[in-house]
Amino acid sequence: MSRTRRARAPLAALVTVTALGGLLAGCGIRSTSVPVDAGAAPSRVGCVLPGGEGKDAAKEPAVRVYLVCGSRVAPVERQVRMPEGRSSAERLPVARKLLEELKRQPGTSEEDAGFETALPPGLEITDGREGDPDEALRLSEPLDELPSFALAQIVCTFADTAAADADNAVTLGGPEGGADEDGDGERSGPPLQRFECGTALRTRPEAAETAGTKV
Repeated sequence: MSRTRRARAPLAALVTVTALGGLLAGCGIRSTSVPVDAGAAPSRVGCVLPGGEGKDAAKEPAVRVYLVCGSRVAPVERQVRMPEGRSSAERLPVARKLLEELKRQPGTSEEDAGFETALPPGLEITDGREGDPDEALRLSEPLDELPSFALAQIVCTFADTAAADADNAVTLGGPEGGADEDGDGERSGPPLQRFECGTALRTRPEAAETAGTKV
């Protein structure tokens, strides 16, 4: 082998390794802060579904639900038959329907885009107990025992629906039947909290632990 050919071999190997590293980075194996145009790379980083997917095949209206994607919660649209109107009579049916959607595991396209759900599969919701405000809803698990991401999903999905109040805030509490705190023989439910789906809750779901205002 000539001296020139021997000199070219290491250089060719270096070029190959460098190109391979670039391909791996472009395919999303290691995220970077710099956008990379890699053609058909997964959309996990953007948390965005392909435009219009599923709308032509489904006849139901689109419902917006919030799922976990990376370090935030982000909306996706699903076609779901929902109760019509926004009266107080529709609050619980709407809340139950939305909760079922949140507990449902993401579909293939949602999963490929990086979406997941933090809701416990056995979580249920009911009307408020006697003495609660009309807009109150109670979950089957205490709020402080729910994952903060799950609480953020619920609040942002319920906001701007019949499950929320006139100001699009959501009033939630834990299960009815806590300890007899007053000593009067009646079991008190955990305190209610009022939540709003603001930017902080969407981008930093861990803020849900302190975002509620006691009612």
